[in-house]
Amino acid sequence: MISKKVTGVEAALKGVKDKMTLMLGGFGLCGIPENAIAELVRIGVKELTCISNNAGVDDFGLGLLLQKHQIKKMISSYVGENEEFERQMLSGELEVELTPQGTLAEKCRAAQAGFPAFYTPAGYGTEVAEGKETREFNGKMYVLEEAFKADFAFVKAWKGDEAGNLIFKGTARNFNPCMCGAADITVAEVEELVPAGELDPNQIHVPGIFVQRIFQGKNYEKRIEQRTVRTRK
Repeated sequence: MISKKVTGVEAALKGVKDKMTLMLGGFGLCGIPENAIAELVRIGVKELTCISNNAGVDDFGLGLLLQKHQIKKMISSYVGENEEFERQMLSGELEVELTPQGTLAEKCRAAQAGFPAFYTPAGYGTEVAEGKETREFNGKMYVLEEAFKADFAFVKAWKGDEAGNLIFKGTARNFNPCMCGAADITVAEVEELVPAGELDPNQIHVPGIFVQRIFQGKNYEKRIEQRTVRTRK
């Protein structure tokens, strides 16, 4: 058994440099790699291209990197609740490539599976298709989308073992699984790290072959982006 375990977040992010392209799992604030993001802020890498469904909020998630102007380009599907993201985009400080959500997921999965590109009907006839090859299949038009090319993918799982096998919990099983193995190096941070062989094989969502480094994270805030409660009667 090849152990993928590293001592901590510092070792997990070894080799991350300026101008790299990074994938970051999560949806909103659910299942985001909090420890990896905090370390990216600490080491101060800049001019990053970040691939993520959205960019967190102003003071959490990728919003922390935006505050420090460490991101040069965002590839995402949703501007969302991040006012600083919106400000930087409208002012031209931040390059933004908006991608349909399903296409973004499929571009990750294509990279994971080793496919260079795929055809999708999403975005045909819109700005999304500008400059891209289109083709008709069975009377319907499709857009050729290329798979992502990333240096690192950072994902967050509930539980993992030292061989890199991962189990996600609830809705944290969002963009995380399809980003595993979709970059040159996949780094997984987990809430609980166990020895290889302790996980039930039937419960594993992502096999360790898609993960190069794994570490046990700490101090997860797990913020709720918008909490709505009913008025007590």
